[in-house]
Formats: sequence, structure tokens, C-alpha cells
Amino acid sequence: MGKLTNLRPALTTLRPSVAFMPQGQRETDRFRNDQHWRKWYGTKRWQQLRWSVLVRDRFTCAMCGKLEAQTAKLVADHKVPHRGDERLFWDITNLQTLCAPCHSGAKQRAEQAGGGSKV
Repeated sequence: MGKLTNLRPALTTLRPSVAFMPQGQRETDRFRNDQHWRKWYGTKRWQQLRWSVLVRDRFTCAMCGKLEAQTAKLVADHKVPHRGDERLFWDITNLQTLCAPCHSGAKQRAEQAGGGSKV
């Protein structure tokens, strides 16, 4: 039986993916990691506020009107992007219920175009 010393390790041929990430994406990731407010989403206070918004809106998307029974498919969305403003983040009147497709589609396009929510 032959020895395995002639085989080259396969991992040396892999290139690191971060080095080849588009410049804009690297900046976006760096920016996101520096945002102190991201930890607010993991708090019990946020979970309670989110639930209050879902119940208030009767588990119905404010954009398309879809009633969604699976709460994991619903988002408590900030009408006016808070951008780290604690007052806007915790303001229940600044929150609305959106289904995941509306939040990741129409709402994100509206924000990138420079506006807030159309609802």
C-alpha cells in the first residue's frame, strides 16, 4: 500500500471569501458590526414590544393586508427608520406589522429610494 505523503492538502487551494467581497459589501458589514443598537433586538423589552405591536395590528400586514398565523413570518417594522435613535426605536407608534415578503421587498426598496414606509 502506498503512502499518502504525495497528496497535497485541499484547503490550501481555497481562497478566503472575505478578501474577494465587493468593496461596498465589506463597508456595509463593517458598518453593521459597529452599530450598538443592534443588541436591542435581542432584549426581552424588544420581544414584549414586538408582541404588543403584532397583537395591536391583529397579526395583519400593514402593506398587503395578509393575515399571518405564524408570528415568525411577521416583522415589527419601524415606519421611520430609527438609525440608532433610541426614542424612535422604542416608540410603539413608530412600529407597524409587516409580513416578511413586504418587509424585505417593498419596504426596503422604499427606504433605499430615500423615503420611509408608504403605510
